[in-house]
Amino acid sequence: MSTLAASTPSARAASPRPSVAWIGLGIMGSPMSENLIKAGYQVTGYTLEREKLDRLAAAGGTVAGSVAAAVRDADVVITMVPASPQVEAVAYGPEGILENARPGTLLIDMSSITPQTSIDLAKAARDKGIRVLDAPVSGGEAGAIEAVLSIMVGGEQADFETAQPIFEVLGRTVVRCGPHGSGQTVKAANQLIVAVNIQACAEAVVFLEKSGVDLGAALDVLGGGLAGSTVLARKRDNFLNSDFKPGFRIDLHHKDMGIVTDAARAVGAILPVGAVVAQLVAGLRAQGDGGLDHSALLRAVQRLSGAQI
Repeated sequence: MSTLAASTPSARAASPRPSVAWIGLGIMGSPMSENLIKAGYQVTGYTLEREKLDRLAAAGGTVAGSVAAAVRDADVVITMVPASPQVEAVAYGPEGILENARPGTLLIDMSSITPQTSIDLAKAARDKGIRVLDAPVSGGEAGAIEAVLSIMVGGEQADFETAQPIFEVLGRTVVRCGPHGSGQTVKAANQLIVAVNIQACAEAVVFLEKSGVDLGAALDVLGGGLAGSTVLARKRDNFLNSDFKPGFRIDLHHKDMGIVTDAARAVGAILPVGAVVAQLVAGLRAQGDGGLDHSALLRAVQRLSGAQI
């Protein structure tokens, strides 16, 4: 049985890679787990969709029939599921991670959930001898495929150092932000910035289109100036082609805006622009666009500007 890699570079080179159980093989989880397989990790996966399990097997991973079976012999368990209820569903209960993982296992939750859920999970896991990091990511499907995600981590420094070799396979920017829950707090701030940025881009696109400007040329020059951003670069083609195939769904951004709104209220932070954008995201979802990419905020601005969509 492999053991968790030590934190020093020389020790990591001499130690076998830890075995990994991956729970949740969605838009983000599938390419992330595959990047670990490519890097030489033994990955056993579980998810609810059969086709995602087939994809993992085709990539060289091992398929498990349940959460319990996936985590039983793992050194590291990674979860990447939609929201707090799903994290709780796979973590707790007789078939969950905490009851079936071995003491000493490192549980890395890479889902985007409430900070309090992460804090509670870490406390419950500690009673079982299981260590926990909250490590949500930013970068979307493209960032997951290209292994250039930003990973914001909450938890103990020693556990962070143990997990660093795995994080370095999955992302480009990896930062420990503080104790348990800190990664989720930073992710909430990230989602606030992204939503406001997409909304601003969407409004600019409609303004440019209605003004008769060459949209492609305009976005090119804007992207090269102070208005340029990762959001504009990543979503440029979505805006140009009205292509809203989900990389990150409106449904999930709606969930994340609820997290940031609640967390901000708890600490007394006033987010006036964030509150407006949260309502715009909620409105787009109510209009039936929840399954589209969050760049579909463009559709909401187009509707407000008189377009029939």
